[in-house]
Amino acid sequence: MTVCVFDIETVGLPWLDLDPLLREGITRGAKSGDEYRSKKEWRTLSPYAAKAVVVAVQNPETRQGKVWYESSVPVEGRSGDGLFELVGCPEAQMLGEFWAAVARFDRLVSFNGRSFDGPFLSVRSALHGVPPSRNLSGYRYSVSDHVDLMEVLTFQGAAGVRPTLHAACVAFGIPSPKSAEMHGYAVPQAYRDGRLAEIAEYCRRDVEATAELFRRLEPTLLPLCRR
Repeated sequence: MTVCVFDIETVGLPWLDLDPLLREGITRGAKSGDEYRSKKEWRTLSPYAAKAVVVAVQNPETRQGKVWYESSVPVEGRSGDGLFELVGCPEAQMLGEFWAAVARFDRLVSFNGRSFDGPFLSVRSALHGVPPSRNLSGYRYSVSDHVDLMEVLTFQGAAGVRPTLHAACVAFGIPSPKSAEMHGYAVPQAYRDGRLAEIAEYCRRDVEATAELFRRLEPTLLPLCRR
């Protein structure tokens, strides 16, 4: 069975480009300037107010992968170690090529992809007129087509604690992709600073860490999900 791990990084669309009522809804209830700014930043989680700027995939068996990143002009290259193909392109192309790539695999693996990455990618694709090649938010209790490791570690929501990828990596002795300088909440500011290459590298580390976590859970917890 062929497997592909995936992850995305997203940033909010320009604030003043959003519909006024959408802006009001996003910041509704803010009681201070800090809370207002915080609510604005959370738009990065909504496909209606944000966009994908990096998408990464990896085959955990071969360790080969691909990273698409936002670029107004076509760019192609390879990572320094030769393991990842790097493609700069507009979001619509990024999404179309992602769906074509994952359609070739039997099974997809993510961390919180059923709740976030999958719906985000699917809605953004629909907005661009790009048809998704598969449903990443299907039957929650199945791990045959899409293995969301967050779901595995929380036993499909039965456990009260939802670990972050960083917490899971630390617990399993896997090098965490997160750092003080680059983590999920730091991506919007890094994007505004023009540090897209760092975001792309961070997304690559995310899929590599997720792939390693999958290798640890496949012989231990995943068999429980098949019963």
